[in-house]
Amino acid sequence: MKEISVQELKEKIDNKEDFQLIDVRETFEYEVSNLEGENIPLGGILIEADKVAKDKPVIIQCRSGKRSAAAVMQLEQQYGFDNLYNLKGGILAWQEAFDPNMPVY
Repeated sequence: MKEISVQELKEKIDNKEDFQLIDVRETFEYEVSNLEGENIPLGGILIEADKVAKDKPVIIQCRSGKRSAAAVMQLEQQYGFDNLYNLKGGILAWQEAFDPNMPVY
């Protein structure tokens, strides 16, 4: 499984690179704080796989990196995606590195 650090994600955002960010946390978690990615909760990721880009890098994130890793594995195994990256440490790592005032639970 390919992974990306929060520092690498911030570089992509700052450089306005073309990628898709998907947040697989539940909607209520996403509403507390998010990185402006598309919210597709883990439970529906396979059902909504058509929303996942195949023509550019896709970074999948959650709170700590566990659910996003599960999403990456499911999408790779079921649909053969090869452009997915798990965000190491999730939104907790983002908060620690860049936004200490971001509300997380």
